[in-house]
Amino acid sequence: MIKRLQFFSLVITIIFVISLSLGLMGRLSAQQPDVSHPLNSLTEVEIKTAVSVVKKAKSLSEMAVFPVIALQEPDKNEVLNFTPGKPFQRQAFLVVYDRSQNKTYEGVVDLKTQTLSSWKHIPSAQPAIVASEYELATQAIKADPRWQAAMQKRGITDFERVKISCWAPGILSTQEETAGKRLCRGLSYYQGERWNYYGSPIEGVLATVNLNTGKVTSFVDRGIVPFSQENWNYDLQSLGKLLSPPKALKILQPQGASFRVNGNEISWQGWQFRYLMHPRSGLMLYQVTYNDGQNVRPVLYRASLSEMVVPYGDPDATWSFRNAFDVGEYNFGLLANTMELGKEIPENGLLLDTVFANEQGEPYAMPGVIAIYERDNGILWKHYDYNTQRNDVRRNRELVMTTIAAIDNYDYSINWIFHQDGTLEVENELMGIVLAQGTAAEKQSEDDSYGRLMAKNIFGVNHQHFFNYRLDFDVDGQANSVMEMNVQGLPMNEKNPFGNAIAVEETLLTKETAAVRDLDIKHSREWMIVSTENKNALGAASGYMLMPGSNSTFLPVEGAKIRQRAEFATHHVWVTKYQPSELYAGGDYPNQTQPGQGLPKYISDDESLMGEDIVLWYTMGVTHVPRPEDWPVMPTHRVGFKLVPRGFFNRNPAINLSE
Repeated sequence: MIKRLQFFSLVITIIFVISLSLGLMGRLSAQQPDVSHPLNSLTEVEIKTAVSVVKKAKSLSEMAVFPVIALQEPDKNEVLNFTPGKPFQRQAFLVVYDRSQNKTYEGVVDLKTQTLSSWKHIPSAQPAIVASEYELATQAIKADPRWQAAMQKRGITDFERVKISCWAPGILSTQEETAGKRLCRGLSYYQGERWNYYGSPIEGVLATVNLNTGKVTSFVDRGIVPFSQENWNYDLQSLGKLLSPPKALKILQPQGASFRVNGNEISWQGWQFRYLMHPRSGLMLYQVTYNDGQNVRPVLYRASLSEMVVPYGDPDATWSFRNAFDVGEYNFGLLANTMELGKEIPENGLLLDTVFANEQGEPYAMPGVIAIYERDNGILWKHYDYNTQRNDVRRNRELVMTTIAAIDNYDYSINWIFHQDGTLEVENELMGIVLAQGTAAEKQSEDDSYGRLMAKNIFGVNHQHFFNYRLDFDVDGQANSVMEMNVQGLPMNEKNPFGNAIAVEETLLTKETAAVRDLDIKHSREWMIVSTENKNALGAASGYMLMPGSNSTFLPVEGAKIRQRAEFATHHVWVTKYQPSELYAGGDYPNQTQPGQGLPKYISDDESLMGEDIVLWYTMGVTHVPRPEDWPVMPTHRVGFKLVPRGFFNRNPAINLSE
């Protein structure tokens, strides 16, 4: 035992020395408690202080939990005007849910004075599901005689072999809406001797649990449907014969990484930004700037995933409720998982830890939930000159910052990719296991319009994944406007006799309601956030352009309840004037929420977007019709967008890169 401790001590010492020599403090110094800047994450001490203040000031019951404890969003102007050593306000934001009263409260604690500066009851609000409620729901369902009878009818007598998956209730019945209780819906899977139970859904069985009372309030059994008896474990031993591995590919940086980490501030190739891991939104970026060689110029103040929704397309009563808001209903950030070098990220990466609070308000460290690394991505720019036979080319280096969250069967990777040409890219990776439906079918039927058979007795239901990003632009300052660009071919006439003319039209979007827009591939539609105060060398406004990638339209039709709850997903672009409390596209509490929350409410006052501090919200979607190749674990699917400089620089900012 002593030798093992000595060995680990030596390893840690070596890592520390190497980190110092590379100019990085990596997993060591970057994790030390730091409150030297308004945007530093809460420390363990601060979390304990915040919880202690609330408990002293308020009489909370033993059933009270803390779904969210996070840094209270600092005043934006205070952050922008901050200089090192200058005092600043430091606050914690807490969501407190008392299950015994079925009441939700929001509190703000002043961490310097250790006082409760704000406390308010939020009527009819249901925060995200917390960890203990999964076990509570499991116990309630397995104790219910109706559920036990349903299992026995299917030949299952050992209830320990059944796994319960607890979902937010999604679409509510009129009776459920009126009752106003905190609910979840339990799906049943036969696990048997296998660890991967997702291939054996016990179809047609649905239990709804009142989490306030711990009782099943409604139970549905639509009849016996066969479920797969195959072993869908995908460990190497279970898979049997394996493909021959490719030869080793090593990614080396013998001189160390090019990026620098100072607390929660990252700098690389002209870029500089801060990061923060939020329990709800996950990885967030702040104060993204670019040094053009003469000036440090702001691009974004704050950027993050705001909300998600995953609607499933089977109208059966045991499926139609499934519309997961994975950010607001489950706390996306808290579901981040530890990554490993050489697996989720390459060996040259750096893993960063974070501190969260559990539902009891106790802080805990999460190791390796953020990763940052450099990678090569082909050619950045090139030209071969035939006259001189000169070949000029530069390799494309990218900086990637990533986090991955596992939400039941699905895994989502969120990647922020910084380019040397001033582009900032967002790439989402969709991974994991397709939510399976049990079926008696062994071959695909022409009647299966709601999805496709993935394997014997396993049906993949058509569904969508929609992500909304909140992008608080400060392009060369806070005074910005938004332009829409449309390109079209002009009709043949005396000015265009050959019909080859291509014209671009830029339209200023002046009000919030006018800035609710959709993609138009026929006109290569894109949007620009431009400075109203800064001009480039050509006399045009400096700007950044939203360049969409692949996308989809939200398929639930008008009148569908999920369309009303997830209205943010019905349009690709929304633009609002900055308001510090407007953070979530689907509203503050999407769990069991009423229609019209979030973005529809934010634009209801129709504020001006002319020369204002504005926020662009971009929604991108994936429509997934499952296929056999998606089973048992789907290959990664990528979707994203780019923020590209347009008139922000006077020339290619990467033209003078050395070889």
